This record gives sequence, structure tokens and C-alpha cells, in this order.
Amino acid sequence: MSDILLRRALLSVTDKTGLVALAKELHQLGVELISTGGTRQTLADAGLPVQDVSQFTQYPEMLDGRVKTLHPAVHAGILAKRDKADHLQTLERHQLPIFDLIVCNLYAFEATVAKPGCTVAQAIDNIDIGGPTMIRAAAKNHAGVAVLTDAHQYASFIDEIKLHAGKVSLATRQRLAAEAFSTIADYDVAIARYFAEQTSKETFPPSLRLGWKRKQTLRYGENPHQQAAFYVDPTPGRPCVSTAESLGGKELSFNNLFDLDSALTLVRSFAEPAAVVIKHNNPCGAAMAATLAEAYRRANEGDPISAFGGIVGLNREVDVATAQLMTESGRFFEAIIAPSVTPEALQLFRTRPKWKDSVRLLTTGPLEGQAYGFDLRKIEGGLLVQSLDNAPVDLAQAKVVTKKQPTQSELTDLTVAWAVVKSVKSNAIVLAKDSMVIGVGAGQMSRIDSVQIAIRKAGDRSPGSVLASDAFFPFPDNVEAAAAAGVIAIAQPGGSVKDADSIAACDRHGIAMVFTGMRHFKH
Repeated sequence: MSDILLRRALLSVTDKTGLVALAKELHQLGVELISTGGTRQTLADAGLPVQDVSQFTQYPEMLDGRVKTLHPAVHAGILAKRDKADHLQTLERHQLPIFDLIVCNLYAFEATVAKPGCTVAQAIDNIDIGGPTMIRAAAKNHAGVAVLTDAHQYASFIDEIKLHAGKVSLATRQRLAAEAFSTIADYDVAIARYFAEQTSKETFPPSLRLGWKRKQTLRYGENPHQQAAFYVDPTPGRPCVSTAESLGGKELSFNNLFDLDSALTLVRSFAEPAAVVIKHNNPCGAAMAATLAEAYRRANEGDPISAFGGIVGLNREVDVATAQLMTESGRFFEAIIAPSVTPEALQLFRTRPKWKDSVRLLTTGPLEGQAYGFDLRKIEGGLLVQSLDNAPVDLAQAKVVTKKQPTQSELTDLTVAWAVVKSVKSNAIVLAKDSMVIGVGAGQMSRIDSVQIAIRKAGDRSPGSVLASDAFFPFPDNVEAAAAAGVIAIAQPGGSVKDADSIAACDRHGIAMVFTGMRHFKH
């Protein structure tokens, strides 16, 4: 069986986007329209002749609408094989007509459970039964039935039936069936995830069902020879890169998205106005200040050479003062992400040469809500799953292990350094001074190499700085190098068999050191 001619359609949708336009085209092609509840009313209000499904089945909708399409008169007409004589004879004997097209989308379960305060009863009321059954039946029998499950499919479908006088090709029906099965699978995954979260006491469920949806196909992956796509969580829980609005610039790349996520994760950890600059998924600059413009200026000055072509994250609305600093001659960034941008600042970004068509500008809305879910790492043949590294640490309450106590200003700088170090690839060392990062040592195989790189990056700004280490010091040589550079306070997890040697080295050099009791490895 190849092309089928559309003669009868059943329409039952929650999302009525594009419904009337589709139904009008079907009607003009002579297709009989049968519908349910609110969908039927929408079509009738548009002046279209439409038969109610309860009239068609000779059974009323019942149980508050829970039962309306679950009837042999509906499903026999969907599931009958058009090339089997006994199937067609059965339909004729029971006076059951054939359906050639099913148009159905589902109760908005995901949107419902994403609302604050959603109850289990509300979630249950939004579990569709008849819709998935019809969709699955039509997809199974796509040899004789076409099935539409999303308004985005309507335009191309209309083009095809108009071009071919109401006929639909087998290739189109196969494609729509595949999309229909995917829709049902995603829907069931969303329901399973919700009830697992409601009932399971296990941190990690026996089966991990993601149900993420493709948002866009990317130009390429980390490198041009790699293919890539961007999939998003339908219920991310809070504003993030996947929900951000693009206000202009080039198409986002794989690496842009990866770095933007890191920038946003880091900058939202600051309560004060803050800015961060990410380069190759490591922070090369970060600062907090009384104003966003000052925070940005100081973040950029942390390592201006590395900052060029980086990704900027901001935790306040971008104003003109900040935009003017960012667009100064000689500065360029791949992308910027912030809660919002004032109209005046947006105008500046859009009119500055080399910025208006190039720099990607994303806004998230207020950075509210707590992160939830898991950190996922793919390995060949498996998936490593862990909780997020977002446990708070109050350095004012951290264990002071040296004779010298950190001052309040040192604790402030240590707080900045400690917030940043968990975003740096291990082995990670961060130097901070006056609430800004001045040196980062990232991804080295030995910790002393990371210390030396951070010191070299800081240069003559090192005296009076503080240092944060993502893991313990295996040897006191790290302290000796920091002391020689003028570091005056250190935060590290502690836990090495040589902790006493590092503490003694700090005491010799008059350095304050606190143990956080928490490691921040990032591989």
C-alpha cells in the first residue's frame, strides 16, 4: 500500500495551535471531521461541519471525560488492515467506518507537574489515556492511517495533501508514525519519572529514564568533523541555558553551550553583583563588586589575554554602563548570558561593529530556584551518574588549623576563590584578591604545577592574595610556593597524611589556613 486518500479524520487535541487552519484544509478536500469535547467546539465555532465523537459512537462521554474515544467504533476504524478482506468485512458487518487520519496531542502532563504546588491528584488528572491509545493504534497501522501529534507537523502535511489532492504518501505516514511512537515514549517517561520521584526512596532509580527532547541540531560538535545536537530536559526546574532566550548573534555552537552552562552555574553562586569569564570550560576571571559594571571590569582584568573570545556570565541585569565596558575597542566575547538586558544596553550591543552580528546574547530571566537532578557522564557502554556538586560551604564556619586566624577581608576573598575553584578542572588552584580572581591553575597532573601556573598568571598581584585548592595538598611544597608569592590565606579540604606538614609550613610563614572538609574534583 502506498498513497492513501483521506476521507475521514478524528481530531482530539489539548494544544489547539493551528487546529482550525488544518481542519479547514481537510474540509476543503472533502474530509469528514469527527471530534471530541473542546476540540469539536473550537471547530464548530470556526464554522466547520464536525460530528461529535459521542454521536458517532452512540455512547456519551462519561466519567468526567475519562472515557470518550475508548470505543470499538473508533479503534476498529483505526486498526483494521486495509489489505485484509476479513477485516474490511467485519467493519462492513458492524457498520463501522474507516479513519484515515488521527490528529491528537496529549494532556499537558509535563507542564502541569512543573507548576509550583502541583498535587498528585492534579498530576493524575493530566495523565492522558484515550489519546496515547489512539496515537499508538494509528502509528501501528500507519500502512493505512496517518497520525499527527504536534502542531509543527501541520504545515508540511497541508502542503502534501494540497499538492496530491488529499493523498498522503507511505513515506510520510512512516515518518509520522515514528514521531508518534517517540511522543508516546516521552510521555510515558515523564509520567514514570514523576511517580518515581514521588514514591521512591532510592537516590538512583533502577532505570534511568531521561525523556529529553531535541531542541536543535548543531553545526558540529567540539570539532568540525563531529556531528552534534542539543537535547533539553522538558522540566529543568529553574532558568538555565536550555530555557534561555537568544537576543541575537551567531548560531550557538556545541562549545558555546557547554561554556555558557559553566558560566551560569558559577555566576549564580554569588549573592553580590558578579561576573565571570569562561574560556575552554575553565574560569579565567571572576569578581563580585558593588555594581555589575565594576564586577565585569574586575573579572575581565583577572586575565584579559585569556578573556578575549571567552564566554561571560552575569548575575544581574546588564545596564548601559556594563555594556559600554564590554564593547570597548579591543574586547570581544563569543557569548554573554545574564538574567536580562536593558533596552539601552541591548541597543548598544546591536549597533557596535563586530558585535551586532557575532556575539551571542542570551537572557534567562531571574536566576531563581534550586538545581536538582543528576550530573551525567557518558562512557563507552555506560553512564556515570552522580548528585550535583552544589553543597554550600560557609568559610566563616570552616575549621581554622593554623595559629593565624583569617581576617574578615581574607574570608571574603577565600569565599570568592572557593566558589570558583569547583568550576576549574582538576588539579585546580585559584588565587583571589580584593574579591576578584587574579590567577587560575587548571587541569595539571600535579598540584604544584597548578599552584605555579596560578602564581604566574597573578604576577605582581600575588602579594596579599588568598588561595583555594580543590583537593588537599599532598606535600607542603604547595604552601612554600604560595608563601614565596605572598599568599596570606589558604582554603583547602584537608585530609592528606601530610596535613601536619602543610599546617606547619603555614605557621612558619604566617599564613592562615582553613579546612573545608569538602573536595571539589572536576574531571
